[in-house]
Amino acid sequence: MMNTGTPSPQPRRGSSPRAGELAGRTILVVEDDVTVAEVAQRYLERDGAKVQVVGDGAEALAYGVGWRPDLVVLDLLLPGLDGWEVCRRLQLELDVPVVMLSALSDADDRLVGLDVGADDYLGKPFSARELVARVRAVLRRVDMQESQAATPLQVGEIVLDPGARRVTRRGTEVSLTAREFDLLAFLLRNPGVAFSRDELLEQVWGYRHGDRSTVTVYIRRLREKLEDDPSAPGTIRTVWGVGYRLDGVVT
Repeated sequence: MMNTGTPSPQPRRGSSPRAGELAGRTILVVEDDVTVAEVAQRYLERDGAKVQVVGDGAEALAYGVGWRPDLVVLDLLLPGLDGWEVCRRLQLELDVPVVMLSALSDADDRLVGLDVGADDYLGKPFSARELVARVRAVLRRVDMQESQAATPLQVGEIVLDPGARRVTRRGTEVSLTAREFDLLAFLLRNPGVAFSRDELLEQVWGYRHGDRSTVTVYIRRLREKLEDDPSAPGTIRTVWGVGYRLDGVVT
């Protein structure tokens, strides 16, 4: 199951994937725990995906670049290169969606994972069905983002270019993480609408249930990068008792 040669992934012997929401999708599972890897592979294949499993960071990079999967399921604690570094390098090479797995429960570890480009973070132990649901949600979100018009959006001096994944403020480029960009893009596409943190978790992260403080942290980071006075924001406003709203006319 663990391969080291030139990437030429084949379905797991004995598997007979049936059509499902993941039909036609290619997924790379990076996991050194053989039991966890086999369960993840089996359930993803049951939903129609073509799955390849590798067991360390170096293999993950080789298969990622050579195979160019639609999504990567990536364990954080790997031999050799850890999951954070693998995720960072994959994003530089491929900009591929990543669902990160980890036995670490610290909220800071989750935020670091999201900051280096992971699209979702699932703690161990986890339900195989939940993993499939998270993978589906991430791919649906990616498909939706790609199908949306690439016309730049602007509010005041902030300009977001969806096609180039680029944000500028007063003509100067602003460095945003992948999740910060997605959150800002969602707010820009829905100006004047107040969203609860639960709604933002579902719409931007794809979570039906999750840690609401994640949204609070990312709103604070956006304000620090985009507002003249983050303590008195004029663009991304707090709606007390509800959540957050983007003010201003988007052009």
